[in-house]
Amino acid sequence: MEELKREFHGLKRGQRQLCSRVIATALSKRHADGSLPIGDYNIELEDQGGHQVKFGTETDQSAAMMGLMLHTKGKSLIELEKYSDAVEVLSMAEESFLLCDPKILEFVDNIPIMEIDIVWCYFLLRDLKCLSDAGVRLEKARKGLERAHGKDLSRVRLLQAGQCPELALYVRLELLEGVVAYHTGQNNKALNALKSAHAKLSQLQIPDETLSLVMGMGFQEEDAKRALRLNNQDIASSVDFLIEERAKRAQKRKDDLQRQKEILEQKTYGVTPLKKGVDMQMLDRLVSIGYARDLAAESLRRNENDFQKALDALTSPESNSMIQGYIESRKRKRQEQQVGITVDELVSMGFERGRATFALAAGGKREDIIQRLLSVPEANHGIAATTFIGNGSGATSSSNNVAARESVSNEIGGWAEEEDSEMKDETTDGEEERDSEIEEEIADEIAKVDALSAYDINLDREIEAINEYLGMLDASQDSV
Repeated sequence: MEELKREFHGLKRGQRQLCSRVIATALSKRHADGSLPIGDYNIELEDQGGHQVKFGTETDQSAAMMGLMLHTKGKSLIELEKYSDAVEVLSMAEESFLLCDPKILEFVDNIPIMEIDIVWCYFLLRDLKCLSDAGVRLEKARKGLERAHGKDLSRVRLLQAGQCPELALYVRLELLEGVVAYHTGQNNKALNALKSAHAKLSQLQIPDETLSLVMGMGFQEEDAKRALRLNNQDIASSVDFLIEERAKRAQKRKDDLQRQKEILEQKTYGVTPLKKGVDMQMLDRLVSIGYARDLAAESLRRNENDFQKALDALTSPESNSMIQGYIESRKRKRQEQQVGITVDELVSMGFERGRATFALAAGGKREDIIQRLLSVPEANHGIAATTFIGNGSGATSSSNNVAARESVSNEIGGWAEEEDSEMKDETTDGEEERDSEIEEEIADEIAKVDALSAYDINLDREIEAINEYLGMLDASQDSV
């Protein structure tokens, strides 16, 4: 495994980006169609209000999720100043978004932001060969932002209750429009774009005193800057915003822990024939009716999460008995794996099957189970069995209980063991083929993203570039 990882990290840039796309594709599919989450994370799409977004089809869901993951990866490469790599990954993100129904993404700004990020990489690479492509991308970004934000930002103002989170994004957009215009000989257009960017930039400059006041109330610098930008540098509104955001983050952590707990429980039930996880909402409904949780989960698993079919199976005495027998069989196998000895092994040692089964069910280490069986005389096995199962029935009824369970297990034959083996294969085979390290890297990057992080832009380079190009325009006018 270590050798494979070394080979992966030694791949050429283009090859590695292809691997990243394959991993992102696998992650997006895994979390788009109800499949059981693998790993300690679960990827879901949320809007700016923190609400989970559901798309019309699995294809749209998977494509959008892959696009967002690759976009996030591209942004992290920009931060690392790996601009060529970032362009490749962002181009892959664009391809993924194009697989979605255009109507779904019409009123979101993810794609326009991605177009701006690509052109920003061109600018940082100082790649003049991409000027024509840059112009087309910026035009698409401008139109996309107008659809998403409304004319004169009317729609986004309404959605954001008067806040202006996207102002820094427009600074970058207008700077890039000015740069493209300058290099294509459109000096007047360049000047107008750069002046507009400069004016917006002035609105985003935060006085040190104001920043210090907010930080003095116990907030981090990055959070304080975001809040002041969003609230037009009004201190009271900024503090209210930060308190609200802190509460939202606390609730988010609580929700994430609950979701992780659900995922861990979901994994214990295995997967359906189509390799989906058990639907936890359906499970809660069946439990609320009065069915045992593991029994209801197994019925849903067998019936591909069809609530009515699962309920019909539970209400049928024959099907219910078969499911219970299967669950008992699985529990016994887990116990055997934990203690390192099976009922058949104990029987081969000369112990009666019923006593061996109960002794194993009582738990303990291999030595404890054998010692327990040896310490109870054969003639008193009924009493011993009563002790193991914890009820007041006599020896005869205890033996009958064992026989009944064994009979059910035999009735369903070898398919129970076969299905259990298949479930194990389904839930473990995929893990062997995964690159957990890279998947976790992508998942960690996504976890850092929130609804407003796209607008958290450090404007130091923009300030330098605006001043540089305004100076170049002034020099060109003086020379005329």
